[in-house]
Amino acid sequence: MLNPWADPGRPTGERVAALLAELTLEEKLAQLVGVWVGISEGEEVAPAQHEFAEPLPPWDELTKPGLGQLTRVFGTGPVEPLVGAKVLAETQRKLVANTRFGIPAMAHEECLAGFTAWQATVFPIPLAWGASFDPVTVERMAREVGLVMRDVGVHQGLAPVLDVSRDPRWGRTEETIGEDPYLVGLLGAAYTKGLESSGIVATLKHFAGYSASRGGRNHAPVHMGPREFADVVLPPFEMALRLGGARSVMNSYAEVDGVPAGSDPTLFTDLLRDKWGFTGVVVADYFAVSFLETAHGVAGSPGEAAALALAAGIDVELPSVRCYGEPLAELVRSGQVDEALVDRAVVRVLTQKCELGLLDEGWQPDSPAVLRGEPVDLDPPALRDLARTMAERSVVLLDNGAGLLPLADTGKLAVVGPCADDLLALMGCYAFPNHVGVQHPDVPLGVDMDTMVQAVLKEFPNAEVSTAKGCEVDGADRSGIEDAVAVAREADVVLAVLGDRAGLFGRGTSGEGCDAEDLNLPGVQGELLERLLALDVPVVLVLLTGRPYALGRYVEPAEGEAARPAAVVQAFFPGEEGAGAVAGVLSGRVNPSGKLPVQVPRGSGGQPTTYLHPPLGGPGGVSSVDPSPAYPFGHGLSYTTFELSDFAGGAEFPADGEVEVSCLVRNTGDRPGAEVVQLYLHDPVASVTRPVRQLVGFARVELAAGEATEVTFRLHADRTSFTGRDGKRIVETGEVVLQVGCSSEDIRWEHSVPVTGEPRVVGYDRVLVTPVTSTSR
Repeated sequence: MLNPWADPGRPTGERVAALLAELTLEEKLAQLVGVWVGISEGEEVAPAQHEFAEPLPPWDELTKPGLGQLTRVFGTGPVEPLVGAKVLAETQRKLVANTRFGIPAMAHEECLAGFTAWQATVFPIPLAWGASFDPVTVERMAREVGLVMRDVGVHQGLAPVLDVSRDPRWGRTEETIGEDPYLVGLLGAAYTKGLESSGIVATLKHFAGYSASRGGRNHAPVHMGPREFADVVLPPFEMALRLGGARSVMNSYAEVDGVPAGSDPTLFTDLLRDKWGFTGVVVADYFAVSFLETAHGVAGSPGEAAALALAAGIDVELPSVRCYGEPLAELVRSGQVDEALVDRAVVRVLTQKCELGLLDEGWQPDSPAVLRGEPVDLDPPALRDLARTMAERSVVLLDNGAGLLPLADTGKLAVVGPCADDLLALMGCYAFPNHVGVQHPDVPLGVDMDTMVQAVLKEFPNAEVSTAKGCEVDGADRSGIEDAVAVAREADVVLAVLGDRAGLFGRGTSGEGCDAEDLNLPGVQGELLERLLALDVPVVLVLLTGRPYALGRYVEPAEGEAARPAAVVQAFFPGEEGAGAVAGVLSGRVNPSGKLPVQVPRGSGGQPTTYLHPPLGGPGGVSSVDPSPAYPFGHGLSYTTFELSDFAGGAEFPADGEVEVSCLVRNTGDRPGAEVVQLYLHDPVASVTRPVRQLVGFARVELAAGEATEVTFRLHADRTSFTGRDGKRIVETGEVVLQVGCSSEDIRWEHSVPVTGEPRVVGYDRVLVTPVTSTSR
């Protein structure tokens, strides 16, 4: 006879309750922790990794009560995929055999830009997803990534990041999707849905406020009012939960107004569960429970930290056990912590394991890859094709004022700069080669890639190509600048390939813990660019970065300064197919269609901002500083032209209804291309200050030369809502202005319409999305 918890024919709740009743306190707590084998090896890939790398008991002793999670079997070192799958299966087999109830662990991995494992496809970073404005491809990408992970035995992916970019000096800007909550939410929900559709548990992070740290410093305090928090920070998480079906959430390291997220029950219990109805599992960001003691100072011991986190609603301590083990057990035994709180978390964990089939009688640990017994391809053609599509759609042509692009396949090309011949310059900090591979210089990269120089040689086979590094990405060494200038002087066109080196905790110029003091190009790259611009040779500036850098001094030079670039191309770490995508844009094989998900600053100083500002946050006579960007949010050029016409909008906008806005989009050029039609909302008079404009809808439209389509937005009044003075989300009546354009500053049409009826308070069931339809004409 089957044990009731192992019977898949019984209701999940009944199975979990039966198992919970049999568990000892130690067995319950074992389900609430992870174990990270190899935590003490190599350089840090998590904050304070080695500080908490305390010796663990032997494996059989450590796991005898059971285990909740296995941390990063594939993502800690270079593991041949089939070997990793076999190790994971054998680890699970031993765990099941060594424990009283034989409950397997959940295996989690990072998947921010593809599966963070050796030999796995390296996709463009999330900021590049934002530049694509393409939720359909993002969802497809996530599903394919998830299927590869499931094939080798992984259950949970620690993605997507839903932090809205607030200060581009923050090193983790590359992990964000952009600076607009609707863009972040829609693409984040698409990634979540794709990952979940593959069977992988998606983990939304970082809940909440992490990206708004003071000065753009990692882990720095956040001082943000509750209205901004509710209207900018929270919506992407709502969208990913409701639209994407996420089954897990990870806490933020941040403290908001002095309260660390990991100890805040108003976030993880009152809001997330009681108001939003989330029923999944909350996992701690790595060492976040310990940080309540060691970094935030709101707990005096590991046990106190565990008590705070558990009461707040953190179900699982990751990546390894420190607080939720014996320190928490002692507090429960003494009566200082109610065991009901432990049971609450264990029920959530066991419910998820039950839903994944891990409690079923006859569950076996061998993944499909192990059962096949054949070499595992983590970078199959289908994923490379998706990586190429995402890269091509994410490249942003910022400027082509001289009409130089696309380039002809003739003449002399000089490809210079520190990122010109560097594979790592194409990948973010959570790509395996940058995340872990750099610690293993004798191990091959794991994926086939071209540098920009190699891609240019392939793209322009009839051109004479020369190259020079010029300088490093960072540092003050100028010794190579003269060589680069000499090479450039002999060319017909110079491609200045500048940007970032992604890394972790100071080992790069972009990435986790790699924050910037200002938004100047790193190191002496600015000097190199100025020397190149001073030549009598046209310069195409190609940027491979994890954040936007200030370009005002180059694209808007003052009198007497060097000439501006002939063209500017921006790519946000475009991944393993990124060099070919950028080269394709330079040649015209790829018609650029990317749009900026973050605005590009004009100045490099201490006033980083986003386009989401009220009137007094913009330029004006009250300050001598003009914060206007060099290139605005939503900006991006094409090699064809698009005409927007035949605009129409409803005459009335019911406060409990919707209004339609439409326009005709025509490709008036001589080649196929894609335009992103953007719908913005301007609220001229409200009870609190409102952004000058805010994105409320967009449509990526692909058209052949001469083709036209009608785009129709159905905007619900809920999408005009905001948090009022009393903290409630309201739809106010009165005039609003709907704006249609091709960027936040390129507005082609405005339509004033009254919101009529009675003001409304809206809840968490409000309309979150603006549906869009396209009809060929």
